[in-house]
Amino acid sequence: MAGIGKGIGFEDLLPVMASKLGGEGLIKELCNGFQLLVDKEKGVITLESLRENAALLGLQDMKEDELVSMMREGDLDGDGALTQMEFCVLMFRLSPELMEESWFWLEEALQRELNDNSNDSSV
Repeated sequence: MAGIGKGIGFEDLLPVMASKLGGEGLIKELCNGFQLLVDKEKGVITLESLRENAALLGLQDMKEDELVSMMREGDLDGDGALTQMEFCVLMFRLSPELMEESWFWLEEALQRELNDNSNDSSV
């Protein structure tokens, strides 16, 4: 994938974001990224909206075949567009290091949920 900045690729940036923002913060930022790329009328990312808005995320140097490949890889239901969930899954899949760390984030979220539920039941 094209670089986000000088010498920094997406694959390098996402784990850094995850460690700084935590699981919930990272998901919030991914959702913000989705909103930047989304076709406002359709509510999903289309190839056209990706082409038009890629520069907003520093992806202006991506070639057409890379954009098409990104859409194909992320389009889990085969409808030719990316929903917010498909986009978030794709972002995790594009970052192998983050995939390894995803179990940590899942465990953290589950532990927080269990703590919240135990606090609610003790009230």
